[in-house]
Amino acid sequence: MQFFPDDLTELWQAAFGGILAYVAIIFAVRLMGLRSFAKMAPHDFAVTVAIGSVLAGAAMANSTPLSVPLMAIAVLFTLQWIATRLAARHDSVQSTISNTPLLLMDGPQILHDNLSAAHVSEADLIAKLREANVLHYDQVVAVVMEATGDISVLHRASDTDFDDRMLSHVSRHS
Repeated sequence: MQFFPDDLTELWQAAFGGILAYVAIIFAVRLMGLRSFAKMAPHDFAVTVAIGSVLAGAAMANSTPLSVPLMAIAVLFTLQWIATRLAARHDSVQSTISNTPLLLMDGPQILHDNLSAAHVSEADLIAKLREANVLHYDQVVAVVMEATGDISVLHRASDTDFDDRMLSHVSRHS
């Protein structure tokens, strides 16, 4: 196995390409805004993975001009920008490209049908409760499977009032 190529020009081209790709990504993120690598919706995550894949492919390809993967990245960022703008203005687009958060626990009650629909085991749910420092089911106000796949645990240590708006846009049934 050879560590260095016979022609060190390949190495310098890879280094230069990496620097240019890095600068292009930073520029695109600054241009597109903070949402660029957010994981707020499934399409955000898909774009992040796709950009990583394009960059990895560009780093390994000797014959592809750097402008090709940079164009692919620009297209991905542009599509993400268009999708987020349309989703913000039209509920039908939002519901098409995003998942609806799902209630997994309503107070101390585990919603087993919703757990099943979300493909979450009771053991995984309990692990999330422990991560949130829940000591007793009575402390739980709600557990939500977010649109991103993250699990949010809303709990209280005392008789603090709960603002029902925290559960707006959350489906109670699978």
